[in-house]
Amino acid sequence: MTTSAAHPKKLALLSVVIPARDEAGCICSTVEHLHLELRLNEVPHEIIVVDDGSSDNTWQLLQQLKERIPGVRPVQNCAPHGFGRAIIRGLDSMTGDAVVIMMADESDDCRDVVRYWEELNNGCDCVFGSRFIKGGGTIDYPRFKLAINRMANKFLQVVFGIRLNDTTNAFKAYRREVIEGCRPLISPHFNLTVEIPLKAIVRGYSWKIIPITWRNRRTGEAKLKIKEMGSRYLFICLYIWLEKYLSRGDYMRKTP
Repeated sequence: MTTSAAHPKKLALLSVVIPARDEAGCICSTVEHLHLELRLNEVPHEIIVVDDGSSDNTWQLLQQLKERIPGVRPVQNCAPHGFGRAIIRGLDSMTGDAVVIMMADESDDCRDVVRYWEELNNGCDCVFGSRFIKGGGTIDYPRFKLAINRMANKFLQVVFGIRLNDTTNAFKAYRREVIEGCRPLISPHFNLTVEIPLKAIVRGYSWKIIPITWRNRRTGEAKLKIKEMGSRYLFICLYIWLEKYLSRGDYMRKTP
């Protein structure tokens, strides 16, 4: 964990950004459970669900959710599509002073969103969940994907010299100033899940790791295609590695 002086100002509103493509089978339960958990814990929030060119009735369901649940904000990501582009569209739309990026398939635990909010209010710039530390866990993780995940994250640990062992997981939390300080965001696909945390670390923002739990999706189809993403992950990692060692601090966080 990297630390810095605590922020004296408490956060007023949490934005949760959820990219969704063809998630009609689970998007309603994801949003409903999230809203209930945040309301019960008195977390002021908005839920921005970005429809990334769905071919099913995801968008129609989001319109119904908007009518029933306060704070639900459906947004459409027009072509070109892509997981990263959808998240960036959601980040551009957020009005909160902190954000959690969350998956649409209920693989992420809503209770961890509350814990993220609490840690951000304790002064961290970023909170990174890990499924692979004491207290964390996974349910029904496909063995092949798990093996690839562990190798990729070990590579990132060694190359960047960090303790974080679950960098590739999208489910993380950031203060607004971190997102603004990491721009421009250039990853159009799942490699955005690596770009944001690595940029935040390299640029000097404070961060903390907490254990989280993850469950494999029970409906729909996984969107991540490993064979398509290897070179994209490598590109963004090399891009940020070059920034870390060759930019002479040009992009470091500016402290008052």
